[in-house]
Amino acid sequence: MSGMTTIQRSVLWIAVLGSFVAFLDGTIINVALPSISDELGGGITTQQWVVDAYLITLGALILVAGSVSDAYGRVLVLRIGLIGFGIASIAIAAAPTAEFLIVARAVQGAAGAFLVPSSLALITSNFSGAAQSRAIGIWTAMTTSAMIVGPLVGGVLVDLASWRLAFLINVVPIGVTLVLLARGGFRDTRHPGASIDWIGAALCTLGLGGMVYALIEQPNLGWGSPVIWLTLVLGAGMFTAFILRQRTVRNPILPLDLFRVRNFWTGNVATAFIYGALALNGLVVVVYLQEGAGLPATLAGLASLPMTILMILFSSRVGALSGRWGPRFFMTVGPITMGIGALLLLTTTTEFSYWWQVLPSMIVMGAGLALTVAPLTSAILGAIEPERSGIASAVNNAVSRVAGLIAVALLATIVGGSLDLEGFHRAAVVTAALMIAGGVTSFLGIRNPDRTGTDRPAP
Repeated sequence: MSGMTTIQRSVLWIAVLGSFVAFLDGTIINVALPSISDELGGGITTQQWVVDAYLITLGALILVAGSVSDAYGRVLVLRIGLIGFGIASIAIAAAPTAEFLIVARAVQGAAGAFLVPSSLALITSNFSGAAQSRAIGIWTAMTTSAMIVGPLVGGVLVDLASWRLAFLINVVPIGVTLVLLARGGFRDTRHPGASIDWIGAALCTLGLGGMVYALIEQPNLGWGSPVIWLTLVLGAGMFTAFILRQRTVRNPILPLDLFRVRNFWTGNVATAFIYGALALNGLVVVVYLQEGAGLPATLAGLASLPMTILMILFSSRVGALSGRWGPRFFMTVGPITMGIGALLLLTTTTEFSYWWQVLPSMIVMGAGLALTVAPLTSAILGAIEPERSGIASAVNNAVSRVAGLIAVALLATIVGGSLDLEGFHRAAVVTAALMIAGGVTSFLGIRNPDRTGTDRPAP
């Protein structure tokens, strides 16, 4: 962090720690799912809901949080999110039933929605130019590493103690971040006349919830069930109403004019493909390694460690290079590399060997991930003016979380109802296809910034 002012270093640490817990819990749950279902009951449907309850509220409310962040201040929103996340984490650790756990995860996702947009907005409002790209690279390396370290931390705690402790560890980074916020003396400015579209928020949340419920329960009940098609139709209708409302409401939580900017809308399409694939791959690998290959939770978590190491080593450097050369090359090569890495999982057989069947995939995917994430974030946020960085970040994070929850909701359909070896191979092929689609989208749509006079590409 050399070359940064004291305030900038504080801002970056707050942004990293504030987002860390949200990304950590998004993946730490994966390795704990077998133990949770053993203790609290439920099969693959309950496991999907434990994951998607978090992603539904996170994906739906992150847009609201972005608007609140821009209107009422990043620090206030960040504090609310941290406190709410901590309380929900304690409730999850004490969950007596699967139903209670699912509800607590939904609350946790709602609190997590307030963390990421305000954290990134703090960076974009305190850094500019190449320094901003480097700061986003550092933020990306640390927070994405949290997503990958999650299964490792969860695995150790599941094997040595209890899955419940995996959620209590959130208290530590939350406490540190709150102390840094208090000591930093940061002040927020409230925008006069600001208001939030709560009706739109309700339509978005209920619409997503209805559609995801139908996708998760469809393998159990079938498309002919009124419960399935009715919730799907109602959910799609409410989400359509939400989009239409954003065209006319005074203070939209999803400003549709953002999508007139080429790099913004193209980057978000690429985000949907890439993060849908990451969510699918992250869940399938750690669960299959336990239930299919018979590894203990700790070793299943360790499987993704090479990806973490590569992210830590190279994301900041790639972010800086992207700031100088432009993001298009990295956003094209990175996802395609990850797609190749996913296809390497097809070498997995009943004669399981981590070193020859899984490790090569993790290395190749880690290299692709390090090439992709920082340039992707910089391209999207760099396309939008700084005063709207909160909502721009929120939209991008909402896209990534919604893509993830849809991929997880379709898990039973993708793997054919059972996560056996054949289902594992199916998931690897779908992951690869989504990754390659993200790379092709970036190649066709992303434009490098014009360095002659502005850091932002033309719409």
